[in-house]
Amino acid sequence: MTALLEVEDLTVRFHTDEGVVTAVDDLSYRVEAAETFGVVGESGAGKSVAARSVLGLIDRPGRIERGEVRFKGEDLLSMDESALRSVRGDEIGMVFQDARAALNPVYAVGEQIAETIEHHMGYDPAAAKTRAIRLLDRVGIADPEARYSEYPHEFSGGMCQRATIAMALSCEPDLIVADEPTTALDVTVEARILELLDELADEFDVAVQLITHDLGVIAGTCDRAMVMYAGEAVETAPIEDLYYDPKHPYTAGLMSAIPRIGDGRDRLRTIPGTTPDPVDPPSGCRFHPRCPFAEEACTRTHPSLVDPETGEAATLDDDRAAACLEYTEGLSGGLDYSVEVEEPRDERAGGDPADE
Repeated sequence: MTALLEVEDLTVRFHTDEGVVTAVDDLSYRVEAAETFGVVGESGAGKSVAARSVLGLIDRPGRIERGEVRFKGEDLLSMDESALRSVRGDEIGMVFQDARAALNPVYAVGEQIAETIEHHMGYDPAAAKTRAIRLLDRVGIADPEARYSEYPHEFSGGMCQRATIAMALSCEPDLIVADEPTTALDVTVEARILELLDELADEFDVAVQLITHDLGVIAGTCDRAMVMYAGEAVETAPIEDLYYDPKHPYTAGLMSAIPRIGDGRDRLRTIPGTTPDPVDPPSGCRFHPRCPFAEEACTRTHPSLVDPETGEAATLDDDRAAACLEYTEGLSGGLDYSVEVEEPRDERAGGDPADE
């Protein structure tokens, strides 16, 4: 059965004065109907570029150079702008990283939501206003009738984010792409927004592609996740497998860097080094300059996503895949790390976000 969203061999490049930046390189993944799919990695991994590519929101000097983005079986990249615009906002909603910047400062918040409803759903102005007020109420904005006529500068950061979630849901989409929706929020508001997204995904039966740099964010909300590094996917897995049995050294490094309550260390663990120069990435495995298990072969051979059990090339249908030579050529020293489990495996990996 075809997944709701299938991204296959997507490559996006930016032609700059410094050189050609390959922001997304042969990326493939799928999102099933009504699931929450996490995309995680450091800044510069290509997460947001991949998300915007789904909606055709790559501006010059960026260019989608190859690949397919199939939504309900139709390739969005082959659509003209008019057809794509009808999908964007109607069948696919977007929650941007900076909610305040995503809202037009000269229009009332409620009016912006109502305008979306009128344009995509054909409601008359009165019906659109009623639906917008109902959505503002549903996302937890107090006194929604009064707030309908207020402007973005009169909303707090958390309220702006709730309003953009209401806008994304306004036309009853099948997929919401949430691009780091909690980055600018404090930890308490972040937990509430994540809880809200989780509730609304279930209530509206909508799939969510959640982009974040924080593994803790996807712990209690996602069903599956993909880890990106330097424009590539290095691991995909169901969320519990990712936390309890990471197959890629980069994933293990991200896991070790998560702060934990009661940890007596003076400093958090970090992954040494920095992300590679996107204009001139290292040869072989792009993570090898920072990997404690790297060997000579890692500097020469570029690993592809494979099934870590069989070493066979991964496909879109595979839930478990990793890009490491350990699973094809076999590293002489192996991957010498382990995961300590401090809670029963049947609990969600991150627990209740409100407790974090």
